[in-house]
Amino acid sequence: MPNNNQDYEKNKEEETGKVFSDGFIVSVAFLGNTKPYYFHTYDENLKEGDVVVVETVHGVELGSVVKASKPVSEFKQGIFLKEIMRKATDDDKKRNEDNIIKAQEALAETKQAVHDLKLEMRLLKAEYTLDGAKLSIVYAADNRVDFRELLKVLASKFHCRIDLRQIGSRDRSKIIGGLGICGLPLCCNVFLGEFEGISINIAKNQFLVLNIQKLSGQCGKLLCCLKYEDDQYSELKQGLPKIGQRVVYDGSQYKIGSINVLSREARLESKEDIKVISLDDLIKLEQVPFQRGPKKEEQ
Repeated sequence: MPNNNQDYEKNKEEETGKVFSDGFIVSVAFLGNTKPYYFHTYDENLKEGDVVVVETVHGVELGSVVKASKPVSEFKQGIFLKEIMRKATDDDKKRNEDNIIKAQEALAETKQAVHDLKLEMRLLKAEYTLDGAKLSIVYAADNRVDFRELLKVLASKFHCRIDLRQIGSRDRSKIIGGLGICGLPLCCNVFLGEFEGISINIAKNQFLVLNIQKLSGQCGKLLCCLKYEDDQYSELKQGLPKIGQRVVYDGSQYKIGSINVLSREARLESKEDIKVISLDDLIKLEQVPFQRGPKKEEQ
């Protein structure tokens, strides 16, 4: 069974580039991917918004300049870069528009072939390289797919190199897009270039109720935005006792029921009473050591 490429992000160009000691470095982003990639050029007039033709590990593609040219001397030495081939011409842009239409047609034909072969895969996107030498098709699947027969069918139809890429649920949401629980477009679809690991410990660190359904995004994974404020919560929690710790307040014992680091308040609970105090006062309280109950005698 052929190996499926699990990573839809473009590979680093350093693998096939070379080191330049002069000229300029330009940041380029590609359609559907906000992450910038660095390329070399001797054209100092390239500016933000210019469309350029570059060769990547996936083939010849169009990209948009997202940061104007900067001298190589301003960057650390020894960076491997690929050269920008040229500024895109009207013919390049027209060919790219035609390729987008052809890719949609190819996607429809591929869906029919997948249906005929009864393959368990959900096709998401098709894309031609600028020169039409390669057709990349992105799909999602719960398990690995043996697509060897599909490749034979597609090669006979499109007469070019076929690249089938299996992606995960997060990359799928990045491509499809949608609205998050905040009412705004999904972060992954707008600006996130890479996915960082999100664990349930981040939710615990922010005193969130551990309801997995409410803490998960459209991809079914934990929300990426949990990561945004985690460092601030860790900083605000420094020196505070843990929830569940028993403390002495006004001569009586209370258990810390909850802590709100934003409002700087803590909730103290006992069988008879509930108190809400400031975190500054909480830090000053005497903590009651945890005591284990007596061991049960064996029968």
